[in-house]
Amino acid sequence: MKQANQHAASRFPVPELKNMPDDIRERILVVQEKSGFIPNVFLALAHRPDEFRAFFAYHDALMEKPGNLSKAEREMIVVATSAVNQCQYCVIAHGAILRIRAKNPLIADQVATNYRKADISDRQKAMLDFAMKVSQSAHLVGEPDFDTLKSHGFTEEDIWDIAGISAFFGMSNRLANVSSMRPNAEFYALGR
Repeated sequence: MKQANQHAASRFPVPELKNMPDDIRERILVVQEKSGFIPNVFLALAHRPDEFRAFFAYHDALMEKPGNLSKAEREMIVVATSAVNQCQYCVIAHGAILRIRAKNPLIADQVATNYRKADISDRQKAMLDFAMKVSQSAHLVGEPDFDTLKSHGFTEEDIWDIAGISAFFGMSNRLANVSSMRPNAEFYALGR
């Protein structure tokens, strides 16, 4: 019987680790060894193996690549856009990753609550302004947005990365909300 504070990883079926395809099980075990727990997103997506593979391939292509955006800045985009999309899972999980990557125990709460008041640079605020526009009203993006970003030193490739992260996590936020994905309790204390 579940305690009051325990919740399923997803409202959809979650296969047992032993029943998952080998490549998915191996990836999950690597994550578990590194972090000490299995983030619920891995469990929630595992019941759709082809989508799991595609999701994490695109995630990694956006979030783990070298470039002018730091890994912490990439996480800032996730936290800010996930907050406006009301995605509890992504705000909590990526907030933990942001705290760790930025080596700052306050940053994730600041960015999630109101990035415009957060202790971040003007460059990062411009990045998040654009990410939010992509997230909420991409049809309004135009050359003035590109000019603003370029004035802060962002390249065309950086702009693509900002847009790609915002758009990808818009999809992720919606799946997490529809599936009632819950953040693991472990995320709340990481990086604090």
